[in-house]
Amino acid sequence: MAFGHATVPTNRPAPPCVDGAGVVLARDAAGSSPAREIFRPSCEMPDMPQPPENRSKNGLTYAEAGVDIDAGNAMVEAIKPLVRSTRRPGADGEIGGFGGLFDLKAAGFKDPVLVAANDGVGTKVKIAIETGINDTVGIDLVAMCVNDLVVQGAEPLFFLDYYATGRLDPAVGTAIVAGIAEGCRQAGCALIGGETAEMPGVYSGTDYDLAGFAVGAAERGRLLPRGDVTPGDVIIGLASSGVHSNGFSLVRKVVSLSGLGWDAEAPFAPGKRLGEALLTPTRIYVKGLIAALKETDAIKALAHITGGGFPDNIPRVLPEGVAARLDLDAIEVPPVFGWLASEGGIAEAEMLRTFNCGVGMIVVVPAAAKEQALASLTRQGEAPFVFGEIVPAREGAARVTTTGSLRHGR
Repeated sequence: MAFGHATVPTNRPAPPCVDGAGVVLARDAAGSSPAREIFRPSCEMPDMPQPPENRSKNGLTYAEAGVDIDAGNAMVEAIKPLVRSTRRPGADGEIGGFGGLFDLKAAGFKDPVLVAANDGVGTKVKIAIETGINDTVGIDLVAMCVNDLVVQGAEPLFFLDYYATGRLDPAVGTAIVAGIAEGCRQAGCALIGGETAEMPGVYSGTDYDLAGFAVGAAERGRLLPRGDVTPGDVIIGLASSGVHSNGFSLVRKVVSLSGLGWDAEAPFAPGKRLGEALLTPTRIYVKGLIAALKETDAIKALAHITGGGFPDNIPRVLPEGVAARLDLDAIEVPPVFGWLASEGGIAEAEMLRTFNCGVGMIVVVPAAAKEQALASLTRQGEAPFVFGEIVPAREGAARVTTTGSLRHGR
């Protein structure tokens, strides 16, 4: 059973009915009545033939097959104010349609290019499921998508989510959407729709998985990366909040080998439980970077450090003929990475290609604009630091090289 949710403009009539495939339940940015109320007059007709399962009180029901429509209704009611809280110019729809709508002109764009991204949270959701802390992975979900938009110079406009579970628990679903709404507010984008799928037999119990979809826009000619990244340009690092949302299969393996439970005190964060500390949400860099991009023309490229770490992500924004040289001594490595490396016996090279190691975003600027860029990013609340430089690429050599070493526990 799928519970869809989308927005439509207020001047469009509601669709006449749903088909026999199921009940439509909806989330919308305006918080109006659920779609099931809109559809009731045309769908619940007294002379409508009853499906076989309803002809006998002893027949099968959808609930007996593992799908709880009442739970879906309860969740829709609970999340309406959360979704409404993400409204922004361009997203003012009412409920009732099969897709969300966004008005680019109302958002202030003149000649926009749309940029889209989708992502998930990986096995970090397993920690959320096992700890019962479900209100932060939604932030991660938004972060993984919108950070991939901003590195292309795009402002995130709207977001859609997909939440699939074996058995729908309205409290869990509401907590997840609360996190998604918080992430959308941090990014300045609207939650305009999504899907909640109850899939018994595919997922076990209340286990769940998440996927997110974000669309942003940039004015034509303002897209990143620029093609003029050259040797001598400066690489600036922006700090991460911790592990973010990549490498959690390795994290969970280390935790298993350590013998610690999720409720144990985190060895790297005194006063916090291990599960809680590892679920620290991914940083959302959008508002600060969008402001810096508007304030200065110095930024040539941005790289979101996700799966693959520095070796895989930085080359994605570099033109042919150049490479990156990083100074690992410049990083303030969060204690969680020191614990993972020590407890798991993980080599530095493996750390660098698996985790962000304390740097969640890379900014490339001309050497002459270094101070201007550092000042602009500082005004946006960042603590930027010089992390390396662009150098000529050498044939057969790695596109990312390092000096120094990761110094844990500083």
